[in-house]
Amino acid sequence: MTNPYSDLPESAFWKPAVGERRPRQISGLWSPKFDIAQQTPVATYGSCFAQHFSRRLVARQFTWLNAEPAPGAMDADEAKRLNFGVFSARTGNIYTAAALLQWLRWAAGREDPPPESWEKDGRHYDPFRPAIQPGGFADAAAMRESRAQTIAAVARSVRDSGMFVFTMGLTEAWANRDSGHVYAVCPGTVAGTFDPQRHRFVNFGFSEILGQMTEALDLMRALNPEIKVLLTVSPVPLTATASGEHVLTATTYSKSVLRAVAGELAQSRPEVDYFPSYEIIASPWSKGFFYGPDQREVTPGGVDAVMRVFFEQHPPPRRRSGGRTDGAGAEDVVCEEELLDAFQP
Repeated sequence: MTNPYSDLPESAFWKPAVGERRPRQISGLWSPKFDIAQQTPVATYGSCFAQHFSRRLVARQFTWLNAEPAPGAMDADEAKRLNFGVFSARTGNIYTAAALLQWLRWAAGREDPPPESWEKDGRHYDPFRPAIQPGGFADAAAMRESRAQTIAAVARSVRDSGMFVFTMGLTEAWANRDSGHVYAVCPGTVAGTFDPQRHRFVNFGFSEILGQMTEALDLMRALNPEIKVLLTVSPVPLTATASGEHVLTATTYSKSVLRAVAGELAQSRPEVDYFPSYEIIASPWSKGFFYGPDQREVTPGGVDAVMRVFFEQHPPPRRRSGGRTDGAGAEDVVCEEELLDAFQP
């Protein structure tokens, strides 16, 4: 007797595809919609985990798009300190779909960024990327001028990229009660002053995030009708939650919603694909093998496992020398959310 399961491949069954395999034996997880050639300009944004994509693309001689490079006279150490070359523009971490949509609205000229500035010790910080300039800016005008340069760079990165990679990180955010704008981090953590009369906590649900991502994709397509988008979900758990839930259940909610949104968009929009970095790291078959002792930080071996699946489908060109192409995950990543650790009891 035959049935719809009779002719399915091994990958459709848990026991042979997962239960009987070791964590490093994973294969066949991803069939990409699009080809990424060596010369395809790839823009990367999102949560901390997105930084591994750009580093590995560069290491494998692919074309990572840096739309806001450091000034030519700036040395490499200073450029790193000022967060140039972390993402394709100097946005800092973009953790939520709402924050991505804000940047794209500004980049597309659909709205102007608010004039708000955070002050600390006489210096000015950008509420939408407060950790981007260590020590802050001399005044609000300098901060806004720098932000304008980044907004222009975001627009360039969308117009010039063949592939836009966005790593979805969080559902939780803090917003301005009057304007509705969402901040990169909670006011009063990196800089600024928290005011419950002006600031509110939001924990976006599936419908809200789907709507935000749909508008964001439409804006990208308006700037670049040929752009392709690769969505991933960060496997890194929340540092802290303001939801009132245990941080473990809050993390499960956040990642589940983001994964569902990414899956819906990949199924419904021909220009969107999904890459399973979350599943490789966080699924039960990995037995926590790819997390560090804190059960949060992804190990270099975990990054290797993720990128191996990626490059299985997009083989890098043969290197001209014997230099290493792995190990980029051992480098520090910029993760503003981790600053919340300072407030734990």
